[in-house]
Amino acid sequence: MKRVLVTGGGGFIGSHLIEALLAKNYEVLCLDNFFTGRKGNIVHLLGDPRFEMIRHDVVEPIFLEVDQVYNLACPASPVHYQFNPVKTVKTNVMGAINMLGLAKRVKARILQASTSEVYGDPKVHPQKEDYWGHVNPVGMRSCYDEGKRVAETLMMDYHRSNKVDIRIVRIFNTYGPRMAFNDGRVVSNFVVQALKGQPLTIYGKGNQSRSFCYVSDMVAGLTAMMEQDEFIGPVNLGNPGEFTILELAEIIRELTGSKSEIVFNPLPPDDPVQRRPDIGLAREKLQWQPTVELKEGLQKTIEDFERRLREEDRP
Repeated sequence: MKRVLVTGGGGFIGSHLIEALLAKNYEVLCLDNFFTGRKGNIVHLLGDPRFEMIRHDVVEPIFLEVDQVYNLACPASPVHYQFNPVKTVKTNVMGAINMLGLAKRVKARILQASTSEVYGDPKVHPQKEDYWGHVNPVGMRSCYDEGKRVAETLMMDYHRSNKVDIRIVRIFNTYGPRMAFNDGRVVSNFVVQALKGQPLTIYGKGNQSRSFCYVSDMVAGLTAMMEQDEFIGPVNLGNPGEFTILELAEIIRELTGSKSEIVFNPLPPDDPVQRRPDIGLAREKLQWQPTVELKEGLQKTIEDFERRLREEDRP
């Protein structure tokens, strides 16, 4: 039985990943400081003897015996990672150092959850892994963008200098059940606004594009990458289907039956114009590609949001 550590395991993607690992009959340790993670995401797992939850901040070292480490710890939406940008940098950099130190000591394989944000506002479309990016190092988003880039650097240097068995994935926009209502991401914003009959807020003209990957597809990509014995460098994980923000708003209005109007606000600084992954490497090396269509995934997401909003409204 493999013993697996998931940092950020109380978060949106982390909690779904833990469920998938338990389904594989692994023993799973969840590490989270619950800054953006929620105990509600994993409370249903507490009765499983193979599951253990540890409240801990990855900025501080920890000593554990594990076979694999999924390093997902870090706020992943602008609202949260800009709330305390210095803490975001520390989580990315010191957290990576601590997890790499742990992996080196116990000879564990470690997977770093990087991000499409390492490409910044890309001048290449779609984005391939060999593109170095176009990032503003002093902008409002740089605490996250540059923090993740440094984490990738640390992973590669530990691999080259100390033979640590690393995996790096660059995650593109992921959505699905358990997203936080207030995380500021476009899918959760639109779904909450549509269900509450509030105006759907679009920043800019809505012609900027994104690619949206349903969480079950993302988890399948993460586990496929971890189980890949060949070292292949960073790999993009995301859905190559591309939609404008305005198209997304209209789909969510349709699926919710909402009469909400669409309003336009100024575009925030450094917001990428286009974001779409080239997943040729993941297809070739991992035999992985997304299977959930956007409308199908959004319907499941909306149903989850409706249920949780009803629970919030109960006296």
